[in-house]
Amino acid sequence: MKTPPLLPEETLHRVLRVANFNGLSVLAVSGMMTLAVASTGNYVGVAIGLLVAAAGAIELHGAGLLRAGDARGTRWLVASQPYLLLVVLAYCGVRLASYDPALLQAAMTPELREALTQKGYTEEKFLHLLYVTTYVVLAVGTLIYQGAMTLYYLRRQAALTSAVQQDGSEDEPERFN
Repeated sequence: MKTPPLLPEETLHRVLRVANFNGLSVLAVSGMMTLAVASTGNYVGVAIGLLVAAAGAIELHGAGLLRAGDARGTRWLVASQPYLLLVVLAYCGVRLASYDPALLQAAMTPELREALTQKGYTEEKFLHLLYVTTYVVLAVGTLIYQGAMTLYYLRRQAALTSAVQQDGSEDEPERFN
């Protein structure tokens, strides 16, 4: 037997919980990373970190609008996900296009060099493979997660609008005119 769909109010509460957690997580992690990168003087990294933090702020803004009874909050929730996806994909693209093995060679230990030699890898080949794999995994993971979040918010858009309009119709019907 199939379970009945959730009431719009319950959907609203669940979406607000997810949006708050996701938005705060993005904002907190990117904020900490931005501060760490800023301490090294990497201004490009700081700009990227601020762009990522903006995605969290956009999502939190959408949740705040919904909480206040404004149906436009749903659009902000949906928009935050492709925005973050584009920022991360652009970052991965820039990093992949600007590969510099000299920056990675400092992390190579004599033990790692010896292990690579025993396995038949050259240091250059290993570093390139590791670098490319890291950014491809980040890009694919972001594509999957942000795509899923976009679908999550889009599929609940009608229920959210209904819940907000039901709550608002009792107090302030002119809010939606």
